[in-house]
Amino acid sequence: MTAAELQQATKALAAMFSCFPQSALTDVEMQMRGYLGAVRDAELADLQAAIQRFVRGEVKSGNAQFCPSSAQLCIEVRERRTMRELMARRGAQVPAKQVAG
Repeated sequence: MTAAELQQATKALAAMFSCFPQSALTDVEMQMRGYLGAVRDAELADLQAAIQRFVRGEVKSGNAQFCPSSAQLCIEVRERRTMRELMARRGAQVPAKQVAG
């Protein structure tokens, strides 16, 4: 991620953290560093889509009452990347079928 994307990722993660209960003992700065370190190689769009799915309760794994772990978030980010890549491939194939028709 670029510096600007990391800033947007930080905002997206902060929004996610505010949607779930946090322990009073949580070191928010360290938590943010940990999550950013885990997702730094991801595309921002995939991270935002994953966060949105967690906030909406659309992710089946884990407990929807609590913030996902960085590992759970990374798993969902990879799922979003796979879906985005599949959709892009399908989109690239559609014009070829229309031309042939």
